[in-house]
Amino acid sequence: MSTNLSYVLITPYSTAKGRAGGIIARLLSRTDLELAGAQMVSLDGDFASSYADLLRRTADGEKSLLADYVEQNFARGGGLAMFLLFRGENPCEKLLEVCGRLNPAHRTRIDEILGRSIRDAYADFIVDPSDSQKIVYFEPAVITARTSGEASGALKLFLPYLRKFQDAEKNSASVKEKKLQRTLIIIKPDNWNFSSTRPGAILDMFSASGLRIIGVKIHNFSLEEALLFYGPVEQALKSKLAPMFGKKAREVLEREFGLPLTDETEKALCESFGAQYARDQFERIVEFMSGSRPGNPSSKPVKTMIVVYEGEDAVAKIRNILGPTDPSKAPGGTIRREFGSSVMVNAAHASDGDESYEREKNIVKINKNGAADLIEDYLKTS
Repeated sequence: MSTNLSYVLITPYSTAKGRAGGIIARLLSRTDLELAGAQMVSLDGDFASSYADLLRRTADGEKSLLADYVEQNFARGGGLAMFLLFRGENPCEKLLEVCGRLNPAHRTRIDEILGRSIRDAYADFIVDPSDSQKIVYFEPAVITARTSGEASGALKLFLPYLRKFQDAEKNSASVKEKKLQRTLIIIKPDNWNFSSTRPGAILDMFSASGLRIIGVKIHNFSLEEALLFYGPVEQALKSKLAPMFGKKAREVLEREFGLPLTDETEKALCESFGAQYARDQFERIVEFMSGSRPGNPSSKPVKTMIVVYEGEDAVAKIRNILGPTDPSKAPGGTIRREFGSSVMVNAAHASDGDESYEREKNIVKINKNGAADLIEDYLKTS
């Protein structure tokens, strides 16, 4: 079977309501597809008209309803949609099954809504009880393609907009507000080992902050990026671990050989064995994040998701939800308590201040998103 691309667009309304995490959790756990790309995008009136025309070409009632929604809502601007790019076999069929079809007009009874699909859970389709053909309110939550042809047409249409809105920080409508702060989080590789709700559930927990997502991308750390990103950690590990394990080495040697060692010997053990142990722990972190160890590069990429949040006291709000570095010391209800297993494998990272955010966003190139490149390469060969 061939590998194809399709997409899910989480509408600006659903994104603003903090529903992206729950939607992503369903998409990842109920399909075997790879989440290959993600990007926030602001869709204007020109896009709305073109996208609506594309949806109407099917001459289908459901697509016409979606086309009207796109024209009426996207053209207003002011909202960010989350674009998700999925790769695998039969992606359109699998995504449509999870997203669900729109509720037909005759489904007005509450007990007929099962909550099984994304649209059952997050969309609203309300008709006039006295006239089933009259729609009172409609919000689809997500939009996706039903066929590979539809997917290719939509991806071609999205391509220039994805390139236009790669700069996450330009997605902020209120950059002049001094009270607003930005912070960066990483959903770490331990959440992507198999299809699960974990990445979406983590985003869902962060949504309790009330902050706005202005940037998102799927990112594979290179060895060089990981070394640079975690560079400040190396010295901290050396300062903390070298004395600890130098002392432990002294105790083991004294016990094993029955020979008291001097403080000078312990100092030498700290500077040799202790420092080497600290370096090894640092290299383990780098390998965990990039898939490569210094001196032993790997060609197998390791997946992460980078997200930029914006709002008042963003750093403190996100770090409170994240919890302490050590999951065993994290309070209940925090992300690291729920999903972390060790100091290194602790589910997510968050910037600890404005300076860290500025440094980290540049390392991961938050304003350069690869989703458009994936689409362009795919369209050339499909």
